[in-house]
Amino acid sequence: MTSLRGSSQAQNPIAVRRRRRPIAAAATAVALLPTLFSASACGGPADAATNGGDLTVMTWAPSGTGTADRPGMTELAEAIGRDINAKGGLNGRRIQVITCNEHNSADGATACAQQAVDAKAVAVLGSYSQFGDRFMPVLERAGIPLIGGYGLSQPEFSSPLSYPVAGGLPALIGGSGRQLVEAGCKAVALIRPDTPAGDNLLGYLANALKPAGIKLLDVKAPEKSPDYTPVVRKAVGKDEPGNCITSALGAEPTGNLLDTYRRVGPKNTRIASVIGSVQQSVVDSTGGDSGPLAGAYVTGWYPPESARIWDALRAVVRNDPAGRPIDVADPGVQTTWVAYEVFRQVSDRLSGAGRPVSAKTVTALLDGGEQVDVGLTPPLNWGTTNMLPSTESPRLVNTWVTYQVVKGGRMTLQQPGFVDVRWVLTGGKPPA
Repeated sequence: MTSLRGSSQAQNPIAVRRRRRPIAAAATAVALLPTLFSASACGGPADAATNGGDLTVMTWAPSGTGTADRPGMTELAEAIGRDINAKGGLNGRRIQVITCNEHNSADGATACAQQAVDAKAVAVLGSYSQFGDRFMPVLERAGIPLIGGYGLSQPEFSSPLSYPVAGGLPALIGGSGRQLVEAGCKAVALIRPDTPAGDNLLGYLANALKPAGIKLLDVKAPEKSPDYTPVVRKAVGKDEPGNCITSALGAEPTGNLLDTYRRVGPKNTRIASVIGSVQQSVVDSTGGDSGPLAGAYVTGWYPPESARIWDALRAVVRNDPAGRPIDVADPGVQTTWVAYEVFRQVSDRLSGAGRPVSAKTVTALLDGGEQVDVGLTPPLNWGTTNMLPSTESPRLVNTWVTYQVVKGGRMTLQQPGFVDVRWVLTGGKPPA
């Protein structure tokens, strides 16, 4: 199997404690990647039909709905297809990438999943939807694996056919809590959506803060609002030294929240957030190094977009003939890239062993406990012995996050390596 590894970040990260893991390097040679062919978005079963030995995979995400939109995920999937199929296919086989607009609705999620079934997709890759309770049963009945969903819904972390590549919002919010503990915060306010998903985040943050005896304030916020003044004032409180805020609202609401935060103008409160709520585009739109995010802490799943490890992704986007403005700093785009890289490795191994690539064989290989390392996360392994000891989220196998900080207007690594927050997610004790 051809290796993608080779180039590295400008500074080679190393492990700094037992609970941290080095960020591996990945090659920048796009020509070594497998090729995927892109079909029309939401074309339906007729458009999704494959020819001869073609393989079909699918990616869905909402578009045209507002704050939940992630069009870059499906656009990247199509770009990967155009880029790589032109170079000979995946082990000599063409692959059709079909995409679907999930419309941020339960019915839309069901329809996209059914399209994958009708198209006889061997896997759903990447993809963004909060309606896992609707799309996962459809995939399960057809035996189609989901690799690298965004991690918005509990079924993505419990279904035996789900293979998440990141720890979703639970890992992010738990990691943010530990990042703030190390920053010396004495009190933390969580600004989160007033939804069931937001309710779940509170417990993870509490687990992260409890060993340090840090006070936690729960601040519920509307998912859409032009003015978050009451929310910010409640979170800031007396604006005392050691006061910290972390936000988990999503990119557009967080942008509005930061406008309010700037107007309120706290002097002593430090701000933090999680990737997806804050990314480079939000830093840019709120004033960069002169804005409210200057010096802000951010917890992410992957290395920052500025790292050379993303060169291959940037090259595919830059050379795509469609020329669509895909934001490579978007965590949904990055998760989609990681998902396709995982699928590539699985396909390579199956083909190398003389086995067919099908939904059944892909699932069997992933369930067999084979380690998959694409260089953008710690090695992934969905074998039984690697499951999270949790009845709610056993499939959450990647419990590692990165600590980032906004410096000079850019999101950069605060410290090298990944940080393991597995103990936070299981309600355990911090490592000695």
